[in-house]
Amino acid sequence: MRRFTDVLVSAAGLIALWALLVELADLPPYMLPSPWRVARVFWTDHATLWLNAGMTIWESLAGFALGSAAGISAGIALMTSSLARRWLGPFLVLSQSVPTFALAPLIVLWLGFGPESKIVVAAIGIYFVVASNFYDGLRRADPGLLDMARVMGASRSTELWRIRIPAALPALGSGLKVAAAYAPIAAAVGEWAGASKGLGYLMLYANARLKIDLMFAALLTLAVFGLVFHALVGWAARRLTSWAPEARQDP
Repeated sequence: MRRFTDVLVSAAGLIALWALLVELADLPPYMLPSPWRVARVFWTDHATLWLNAGMTIWESLAGFALGSAAGISAGIALMTSSLARRWLGPFLVLSQSVPTFALAPLIVLWLGFGPESKIVVAAIGIYFVVASNFYDGLRRADPGLLDMARVMGASRSTELWRIRIPAALPALGSGLKVAAAYAPIAAAVGEWAGASKGLGYLMLYANARLKIDLMFAALLTLAVFGLVFHALVGWAARRLTSWAPEARQDP
């Protein structure tokens, strides 16, 4: 409850600063609309916002699931196979060295303007952070427990599932929280490259017609969804790793 109150207080402070800036600088609506204009858009165009938000939310959730599954699989492969470390490791770095917005037009060209291309863009955007955090957690398992398991004759698979993976869950949770915040952004980037529906598409549509208040409403909707999704994934991660000191210290 306290965290929710803190978020509300911060949001109220930002809205007050926004309104003050518009008032003192006497900015025209096509440059920076006032919070009241944006609030009116939420009331008058709520059907349009919900329709496009539903598409972006679906793309974000599907991309999050796909990217997380790929990242977790990559982390396990890197931990258990020297061949994977040799060939998959460079691909992980490559996935981050090429910006998502540069890949998005190609993926849209290959997969079309439907949601599939946006799901893949979101998955690629979060794949690295999940894989790298999980792999790092797998490597940091307690050496004492590993030595004890080997002395007792535990197999490599038993060592992986009983020691390494449980120890890596806090690191995986951290990666998933970052991925949850980034997935809506990556989906919107895919929509900018080509779409007929979604919050990213709506922002481009509004910007081209100088409907800056509608563009801000779409942007705020995307931001709120990102915050809510991040909070839900963080809550689930803390519940699953409540035994870990990192989970108890997580704000």
